[in-house]
Amino acid sequence: MVLIMIEINNLSKRYNNNCMALDNITCRIGTGVFGLLGENGAGKSTLLKILATMIEPTGGKVTVNGLDLCAEKTVIRKQLGYLPQEFGFYARLTGFEMLEYFAVLKGITSKQARKTQVNEAMELVNLAEVRNKRISTYSFGMKQRLGFAQALLGKPQLLIMDEPTVGLDPVERNNIRNVISELGRKITIVYSTHILADIKACCSELAILRQGSLVFKGKPDELAKLVTEMSWQIKDTARAKDGYMSLMGSARQEEDE
Repeated sequence: MVLIMIEINNLSKRYNNNCMALDNITCRIGTGVFGLLGENGAGKSTLLKILATMIEPTGGKVTVNGLDLCAEKTVIRKQLGYLPQEFGFYARLTGFEMLEYFAVLKGITSKQARKTQVNEAMELVNLAEVRNKRISTYSFGMKQRLGFAQALLGKPQLLIMDEPTVGLDPVERNNIRNVISELGRKITIVYSTHILADIKACCSELAILRQGSLVFKGKPDELAKLVTEMSWQIKDTARAKDGYMSLMGSARQEEDE
């Protein structure tokens, strides 16, 4: 087993429309589950695409175990599993056929090895009973789990996932969380989510992105403590309402002036 260490230094990404998606990101990610939080447009998907070698940064550098991410794509991809936010399938194929096809693309040459890995992956995501059904009959959640399964093929040491639990019912979301947590004991997993319960259940570390900048990196309990220290409770709701209305009235008066 190869332990993965990701070093991100002064990473930036500017798109052709002059949109700065990532602005001078620096952090380290080691073995375990690393969560990314942030509002839409914060830069989460862009960062994951860079880590998955799908796009290149505008500036800065990323290394994986000392290997330059941009210069050593072929080597790094052999250790990588990736689930993008949007994933396409051939609807006429069965789930098993689709995953076997992906296994071939990932360089698993042995037919028996492909069969074993596909069956194991489908078992993990609770799709074993529908492995021989066409994907056209799958629900959105089942397709999402199939996408998760393909990311596991090849036994990657680095797993990159964009919103892996979106669209799943509570039971399946909990199962995927358990799979992620178990895998995170041995490999490096980086994934984005907007579901706070996912972070609490799975992540050993997390980062928060805001408008392309890194605004927090640490452990979930450190974030919880920080939020607790920054929050307060208003007990007298009547006085609070009066104060709010007074404040708004003053603001409107200033605007009128």
